[in-house]
Amino acid sequence: MKPLASLPMGLWGLLGLLGVSFLGTVPQAAVPTEVDGEPLPSLAPMLERTTTGVVNVATYQQMRHLNPLLSDPFYRRFFRIPQERVRRVQSAGSGVIVDADAGHIVTNHHLVGRADRILVRLADGREFDARRVGVDSEADLAVLEIEADDLVELAFADSHRLRVGDFVVAIGNPFGLEQTVTSGIVSALGRSGLGIEGYENFIQTDASINPGNSGGALVDLNGRLVGINAAIVAPSGGNVGIGFAIPSNLVAVVMDQIIRHGFVRRGRIGLAVEALNSQRAKALGATGTAGVVVVEVDPGGAADVAGIRVGDILNTIDGRAVERKQDYDNQEAVTMIGDVLEVDIVRNGSRQRVNVSIVLNRSVDGVRIHRRLEGATLTDLHKDQNPASNAGVLVSDVGADTPAWQAGFRSGDILLAVNGHTTPDIGVLGRRLNSAAGRIVLRVLRAGRFGDLTF
Repeated sequence: MKPLASLPMGLWGLLGLLGVSFLGTVPQAAVPTEVDGEPLPSLAPMLERTTTGVVNVATYQQMRHLNPLLSDPFYRRFFRIPQERVRRVQSAGSGVIVDADAGHIVTNHHLVGRADRILVRLADGREFDARRVGVDSEADLAVLEIEADDLVELAFADSHRLRVGDFVVAIGNPFGLEQTVTSGIVSALGRSGLGIEGYENFIQTDASINPGNSGGALVDLNGRLVGINAAIVAPSGGNVGIGFAIPSNLVAVVMDQIIRHGFVRRGRIGLAVEALNSQRAKALGATGTAGVVVVEVDPGGAADVAGIRVGDILNTIDGRAVERKQDYDNQEAVTMIGDVLEVDIVRNGSRQRVNVSIVLNRSVDGVRIHRRLEGATLTDLHKDQNPASNAGVLVSDVGADTPAWQAGFRSGDILLAVNGHTTPDIGVLGRRLNSAAGRIVLRVLRAGRFGDLTF
């Protein structure tokens, strides 16, 4: 018998007219839909509902570069050299639709923070120019807005309920490949100290996250959002099974602030805490090592006003256990102006509950901060009150011939930094001043002009 390939073409056509199909005679290995009467698990139904809530985000930015020849006076004088070169830079990432009616999309700040144009492409191929509602660089989050109908939003899950080992799915546009899905597990929780963002409380996962996944969704097996993909550890430039996502609970708080105010009105509890080891617990008369110990209280801060003192042991804040320093830091990341926090403490072996009110514009006598500020009244500023520098400490009043007046402070001064380190609030200002060794250089904004006070 001749091999099939050697049959004459006329015979091939005849067999085709007769409806003979050689492909039908070859046994095919079909994928079973069930085994022993039980259906095989599949993520397809969940993904059919979920992937439409993840979008592609393309950004465009004009990058200006100063011509290095301009540093030479000769070239500047005798040659007509362009002062700067401009090039257009494009990058791509992902975003998650979180409010279908309002057209709100959450993504990463590092993706859209400096973009001149933001283009959002939906899963169905539609494209829209997006408006940047606001950003939070500390948490690496941003909210965009588009005018579009028939959007699909993702529901939020409670990221506090995540456990190491839970299955998760990452959805995004890695390397520009749209609507890519990868799966894995939660490898670790509460990752910090990575030097990536100001507030770090990452979910670590081995679901493949690559460049372009930034701003995309990390969802549970029900398709609910547990995190926004943010970063990877990539020694070779690609995925090595270590990816990080911002927890959905932090995303929800930051998103709400940005939508309400255009920025995040983050407050401060005003404490420095450390882990409670057995030696510290014994010295404080505590029966165990649960909680963290207060080692510093910001003068005039929210915790100071509430009566929390050095040596107190924090057990819970708003019902959530504080077992390590990172737990306290995570709470500060979601503490906003206007919040009232219930804090459980142990003092001299006795349990107490105090309410800490996070308020705007708290004032304090300057002498409580530093001896050279005696006679001045200091007031916390916030971003909306000092847009030129985002935050700072206002000298709201100075008495004549007081140490503060003699040091050069005047009413209306905004104190921005100590020895090059920013002072976003009164508590940080006090820490910077009291830890400075030798000469102190204080950066001041006065009547719209920057200057330095040295003492």
